[in-house]
Amino acid sequence: MRILLNTLFVTVPDAYLSLDGENIVILQQNEVLKRLPLHNFESIVTFGYPGASPALMGKCAGNGISLCFLTEHGRFLAEVSGMERGNVLLRKTQYRISDDEAESAKIAVNFLTGKLFNSRWVLERAARDYPLRLDVEKLKRVSKTIADDITLLQKSEGLPQLRGIEGEAAARYFSVFDDLILQNKEDFFFRERSRRPPMDNLNALLSFFYTLLANDIASALRAAGLDPYVGFLHRDRPGRQSLALDMLEELRSCLADRFVLTLINTKQVNASGFVKKENGAVIMNDATRREILSAWQKRKQEQIVHPFLKEKLPWGLVPHAQALLLARFLRGDLDAYPPFFWK
Repeated sequence: MRILLNTLFVTVPDAYLSLDGENIVILQQNEVLKRLPLHNFESIVTFGYPGASPALMGKCAGNGISLCFLTEHGRFLAEVSGMERGNVLLRKTQYRISDDEAESAKIAVNFLTGKLFNSRWVLERAARDYPLRLDVEKLKRVSKTIADDITLLQKSEGLPQLRGIEGEAAARYFSVFDDLILQNKEDFFFRERSRRPPMDNLNALLSFFYTLLANDIASALRAAGLDPYVGFLHRDRPGRQSLALDMLEELRSCLADRFVLTLINTKQVNASGFVKKENGAVIMNDATRREILSAWQKRKQEQIVHPFLKEKLPWGLVPHAQALLLARFLRGDLDAYPPFFWK
């Protein structure tokens, strides 16, 4: 269990939520794990299938407390809300800003600043950890150039210019991505980013974990009362979760990219787990998918200190923390959206 920004996250396996007076009671196999005053919370997010009592759901609905149900892996299931929808003003603000490209750019620059900062530190961390196996000077040069791109982001005007700077920085980052692969170089290599479909083993892994992370972010945004389909950097497109893709930008390198590199460099994956189809697309077999999903869930349980909140939390709750911070900014409680800066 974790309390973060007036939100209670129930991550205990097989937890059932019930009501006792004005308290939420968290039970596991009929044993009381925790009893907490309900009035302390703006929202409750629970991971798992046992659910909650009708009494608690009714109390939350009546008191304007959001009660959100996710699977144990973080996929959105449902949300309980009362007759008065407390998130209406929040979403109206989100829609209004999204319709204004100039205002959208003021938020988009923070997503991209986080992306470039975290991309830099993937390179810096690799240079620090493997100085005898990597061309440190090469990585440092690229890192310095990306740092200059961050400065350019702060001076940019409008979404097209932001996208141009981000595109050049991403190209620099990926120009040395192959250097970070230290094992299985014959089977796992990076030449260029290919997607829809991925054309090699590494791109298959990247696409898979970008999709998983984007879905986790979309669930976090829903739980925070935001619409994952209405973005600021990524514009509206039918069926596209644009806001989830916005937030994915700042998290993809520090979470997904580093995890993929770990899988390869520790030889947790090998060429036998991938199949090339007739059209050249590469997909994973079921056994490999199950194995790496298990490893991904373990990674999400690893603890970090959130750079803005200064609190320890698991990686899996980082998207939820960022979604709550974005909601607070849109409500006017923060002067700006604080991107996630990993180091």
